[in-house]
Amino acid sequence: MGSVRYLLMVAFCFLRCQPMMGRRAPEFPSGLSWLNVSRPLAVHRDLAGRFVLLDFWTYCCINCMHVLPELKRLEREFPELVVVGVHSAKFANEQEIENIRAAILRYDIEHPVLVDEGYRVWQLYDAHAWPTFVLIGPRGDVLWRSSGEGIYEALAPRLRTWIETYRSELRLEPLPLRLEKQSRPAGVLAFPGKLAVDPVRKRLFLTDSNHNRILVLSPAGEVLEVIGSGEEGWRDGGFTEAAFFRPQGLVYHPAQDALYVADTENHLIRRVRLQDRRVETIAGTGQQARRLVRGGHGPNTPLNSPWDVALAGDTLYIAMAGFHQLWTLSLKDLQVQVVAGSGYENLADGPALVAALAQPSGLVVASDGRVYFVDSETSSVRYLEKGQVRTLVGQGLFDFGYRDGAFAQALFQHPIGIAYHEGALYVADTYNHALRKLDLEAKRVETIVGTGQRGYQDGPALTALLNEPNDLVWLDGQLYFTDTNNHLLRVYDPATGAVRTLELYPLEKLTMRRARTQSLFEPAQELLPVAVPAGRSFSLSLRLPPKYLLTEGAPSGWYLGEAFYPLGQPLPALHQPTEALLYLYACEGKLSSSVCRLLRYRVKLQPEPGDSSSEVTVVLPE
Repeated sequence: MGSVRYLLMVAFCFLRCQPMMGRRAPEFPSGLSWLNVSRPLAVHRDLAGRFVLLDFWTYCCINCMHVLPELKRLEREFPELVVVGVHSAKFANEQEIENIRAAILRYDIEHPVLVDEGYRVWQLYDAHAWPTFVLIGPRGDVLWRSSGEGIYEALAPRLRTWIETYRSELRLEPLPLRLEKQSRPAGVLAFPGKLAVDPVRKRLFLTDSNHNRILVLSPAGEVLEVIGSGEEGWRDGGFTEAAFFRPQGLVYHPAQDALYVADTENHLIRRVRLQDRRVETIAGTGQQARRLVRGGHGPNTPLNSPWDVALAGDTLYIAMAGFHQLWTLSLKDLQVQVVAGSGYENLADGPALVAALAQPSGLVVASDGRVYFVDSETSSVRYLEKGQVRTLVGQGLFDFGYRDGAFAQALFQHPIGIAYHEGALYVADTYNHALRKLDLEAKRVETIVGTGQRGYQDGPALTALLNEPNDLVWLDGQLYFTDTNNHLLRVYDPATGAVRTLELYPLEKLTMRRARTQSLFEPAQELLPVAVPAGRSFSLSLRLPPKYLLTEGAPSGWYLGEAFYPLGQPLPALHQPTEALLYLYACEGKLSSSVCRLLRYRVKLQPEPGDSSSEVTVVLPE
C-alpha cells in the first residue's frame, strides 16, 4: 500500500499551498457520514454567510492533536467561524466510524466532523498533509489554505480583517449540532492509558487519562489511592489538589517510592512522591515546544507531548512523541537532552542523533540494557543501544497490517505500548486490537490475545475481543493491559489461556469531583415562558447573572425560526405562542482571563392581548 498512498499524503510538514485560491469551494459529496451534527451539512446552503475552516485530520496524527487547542481558541474568539473536521484516515483502523467517534470523545472535539471515506473531500480540496486547513469565505469561495501547526497565529489576524470586510454578509444561524459527548454515559474509567508496576508491594499504577488522574490498585482491582483532583489543568500539591491533563506514561522508582508521569497534554514530566502524597513538576514549562530543543535544565525546557517514560537507574527515558525523538532526564540534576532522533519523521536507522523516528509512544528498558520502543506512525518495534537505533519489525510510514511470522515479514498497525518479560517483548498492537509477542531469540512475532477485530469479549485469549489496547505490564505471571476504547483494565493469564476484565472496587473512591468541563456549546437550557404583547413589535432585554459579561462584538441574539435578531433589536409582532432560541456569547470573570462560552437558552413567547409594555425583561438563571 506504500507508493500510491505515500504520493497522496506526503509528509507531515509545514506547507503553504495556493491552488484553488479564489475559486468556488467544492460541495461536500453526498452519502458521507457526519458526527457531532444531527444531519449532513452543505457548503453553499448551511454554511453560507460564515467563515468555514476545513481541518483535514486523522486521529493518530500528533500534529493534528496539537492544533485542537488552537482550533478551540479560534472558535471561542471568532463566533463568525465554524470549524469542520474532515477525517481522512491514514490507517485502516481509523476508517471505522466508531473509532472516529471514540477519538472525538477522547479529544473533546465539539465541531462537526465529516468522515471522508475514500479520500473524496481530500482530493476535491487538494489536501497533501495532516493537518491541512482550507478557509472558505461567506460567499463560498476559497480564501486561504495552509498545513501544519501554528494555525492560530497564521489565521487570527487574517480573520480579523476579513470579518470587517464581509460584516454585512454574515449570517450566523445555529448549526444542527448534536455532540457525541452529550449521549455518552459516564464510566468508571475514561480512556485508560499507561500502566506501571511495583512488584515488591504488589501495586499497579494506571493513568485514567480522560479523568485526568492516576489510580493505585491492588492486583485484585482494589483502589488503594486516587492521585489527582480530576480537574483538567496543571497544579502541583497534595493528591486531592493536584491537576493533570490527559496523562499517559508511568514508571515506578522503587528506591524513591515515587512515580514518574508523562503528563502528555500539559507537556510536562511530573513526580509523584507516594509516601508524602505530593505531586511536583520536574520538567517542562507547561507550554508545547514549538521548535526542536536539544536539552537544558528540565524545569526551564519546553517539551512536546511526552507520551511514555522508562527508568534505567537514575536516568529517565522519555518518548517525546511530538518531536519524534527519545530524550533523557537525569534525576540527579534534572538536565534533559535528546538521545535519539533527528526530529525528521520517518523510519531510518543509524547513529542515534541522525536516525529518523515517527511518534514513539511506548518504551521500556530491558535487562540487556537496550531501550526498546514502539514507533507508532511507522508501525514498528525498534531499539536504542550504544548510540545506534535499529529496527526489529517495521518498514516505513505507510507499511502496516496484521501478520505474524518472522521479524522481516511481520506487520503491526500503530502499536502504542511495549513491555519486556523473560527475554521477550510484548506489544499492545493498538489498531489491530491485539497483544503480540516478539521472541527475541527466534526472531518471530505471534499474537497472544485478540483476533484483529474490534469488540469486547472475555474468554479464550485468541477469541477475546479488544478495542485499541494502549499498554501492558507483567505482575506475578499475569499480563495486565489497558483496553482503552472499552474503558477497561483487563488481564491475560497464560496458565489458563484466558482473558478476564478486572472489576475495580470500591466504586465510591472513583466518584469524580469534576469541575465543569469548558465547552463552546452547552445544551439549550429551558427557561420559563415569557408573556409578550400580542400583535405588536416588542423588545427583549436580559438580566444576566453577576458572573457573566457579554462578549463585546459577538453576535449574541434571538432566533425566531430561521430569522436572527441581535440583542437590542425589536422582534416582530407575534399572534401565537412561538419558541425562541437565545444564543449568548458570554464570559465568566474578567475578560482578559475568563472562560468564555456560547450559552443557549430556549424560551416560549406567549402573546397576550392588552396594553402590556413592549419592553420585556428575560431573567437568566444563576
